[in-house]
Amino acid sequence: MDPDTLAKAFVEHYYSTFDNNRQGLANLYQDASMLTFEGQKIQGAPSIVAKLTSLPFQQCLHSITTVDCQPSGVNGGMLVFVSGNLQLAGEQHALKFSQMFHLMPTPQGSYYVLNDIFRLNYA
Repeated sequence: MDPDTLAKAFVEHYYSTFDNNRQGLANLYQDASMLTFEGQKIQGAPSIVAKLTSLPFQQCLHSITTVDCQPSGVNGGMLVFVSGNLQLAGEQHALKFSQMFHLMPTPQGSYYVLNDIFRLNYA
């Protein structure tokens, strides 16, 4: 699978899971994974999922605008940069966001998120 196709498939899976079952994101992270969420650094899959499931909204819908990717290093990693809109239930206006994922291959042939950086974009 070429990198662009892989990145788009990952992004579709990640945001669909986030929007419908955030707890299901746990298998995308490992103990070495780190999330920086609006400047707050969180390490390890359990802590990352705890953060994502404790956000102050239950329902949301991500609408992706762009997905860019690049190969990263000799180990088959990939950088994926996403921009889009985040619509929270009951809110009139969507929030703009950017998110960067550093994906690393697993021995089983899939990928996990080693690094994840999320920021809302304020105009």
